[in-house]
Amino acid sequence: MPGKIRKMIDQIIEKKSGGKAVLANVIATKLILKGIDPAKFNAASPDDPAMIAKVSLVAGEMGVIVG
Repeated sequence: MPGKIRKMIDQIIEKKSGGKAVLANVIATKLILKGIDPAKFNAASPDDPAMIAKVSLVAGEMGVIVG
């Protein structure tokens, strides 16, 4: 199912920011610093198992459950 990585990233940003745009930008920046660039993924991006694992790990570090 293409786009799973994008969906996971969106869930992290939404849960951590609470819908606030400024916080969403901060969370996106934190993801970039951890090696996950949200701009590189869209709904048609192929699902790379290694990247899914990385996003899941970062989500866990941030205290967010994604799936």
